[in-house]
Amino acid sequence: MALRVRFAPSPTGELHVGGARTALFNWLWARKEGGTFVLRIEDTDLARSQARYTQGIMDALSWLGLTWDELFYQSKRLPLYREYVERLVEGGKAYPCFCTPEELAERKRKALARGEAPEYDGRCRHLSPAERQRYLRAGRKPAIRFLVPEEAKETSFTDFLRGEVKFRRLTTGDFVIQKADGTPTYNLACVVDDHELGITHVLRAEDHISNTPKQIWLYRAFGWEPPAFGHLSIILGPDRKKLSKRHGATSVEALREAGYLPEAVVNHLALLGWSPDSGEEVFTLEELVERFSLAKVNLAPQVFDLEKLRWLNRKHLARLSPGELLERARPFLSGYAGVPEGRLAAALELLRPGISTLSELVGHPDLGYLLGPLELSPQVVEELSAPPARAALRLVLSRLGPDFSPGKLRPLVRAVAAELGVPPRGVFHPLRLALTGRDRGPELAGIVGVLGMEEMRARLEEALRLVEEGPEGR
Repeated sequence: MALRVRFAPSPTGELHVGGARTALFNWLWARKEGGTFVLRIEDTDLARSQARYTQGIMDALSWLGLTWDELFYQSKRLPLYREYVERLVEGGKAYPCFCTPEELAERKRKALARGEAPEYDGRCRHLSPAERQRYLRAGRKPAIRFLVPEEAKETSFTDFLRGEVKFRRLTTGDFVIQKADGTPTYNLACVVDDHELGITHVLRAEDHISNTPKQIWLYRAFGWEPPAFGHLSIILGPDRKKLSKRHGATSVEALREAGYLPEAVVNHLALLGWSPDSGEEVFTLEELVERFSLAKVNLAPQVFDLEKLRWLNRKHLARLSPGELLERARPFLSGYAGVPEGRLAAALELLRPGISTLSELVGHPDLGYLLGPLELSPQVVEELSAPPARAALRLVLSRLGPDFSPGKLRPLVRAVAAELGVPPRGVFHPLRLALTGRDRGPELAGIVGVLGMEEMRARLEEALRLVEEGPEGR
């Protein structure tokens, strides 16, 4: 049987990294085995589901490179779920429950006070037709509960990652499969869809293990063979607590806005529970498909570490061509719309080794003088007014011939330093101040390469003009 897996997010928020890891592992498995990756939007919670989150999830998956083969929306399948619920009711395997939320909450409170498990007590199981009609005439809209059979007190299944998993009893009692508003609950819709869509394997996070017994009994009630189930490990923050917003950017959208590359995000997510025999850590998506194997999945809790992600991002930034780097960086360069692309690309190439994320380009102190006009501060002009600095600038300017190139900067500086009888720093430092207005930054030859001969000459001339004018002229 051909492999068919699915990723089934609820559009009630942005795509969390835990969900993205689940989607990635399913996608890698499907691509490795030539199977089908199904995206199913579980939007039956009409009060909380939002179209913007649906679009956001799809955009996030596309950004990560996780394309789907088939797409389904549960909100468009509501008649199907009602049909299957009715089948269970007609077969005596489900029944209407008229208990109000207030009544259920009060019974739960009393059960907890007695030290008992707050499971449903089954009081609507045996209502007579007359009693049901009385509730209906009173305006009560029933939910539909699944009648948990006696043998469900012990349930086991074989998890294809964890081995045999046993449950001694279902602690919820008869559980709701259709809400009073006619919409299905998660477990009912999940079972119907996985069966109808021919899902062969369900690979999901371990917090769904507790749902598995309920789903198995629904499969049995319908007379269906359940898919194989596998549950991935939980994802933690660096403090070993469950990953949450307090750990920083934990949604794919937030990581994208923070300037991480999709290659790096995918790379880090893949290493959260999987590793190859080789011990390598840096992979492209294509390389992950080639290497991925469920046999190498680790079930220990995994730590999502932004520092590790930053390290991986630097590795993937280094792999980009200058043109690719420019395209990826454009969303973070809105203040430089009029700068020629060649100069933009050269500036990015110069700064690439010093950045971990593309968002660091926003307000980057070196981009300002590399791509925009330079205005020297009074403090810089005062420092350049010292005779040795002034002499160095004049001599460098006089030696800038038509054949000058960045590669000739260091020999030129050494020659000027020797002529003035100062160490090379005595020339490099005032030259950097005059060209950038800062006393530190990237290699000076690289800066000169970005600025170009004409701009370099203009900045040196402007610096000397300001120096010669003195405080009165300024």
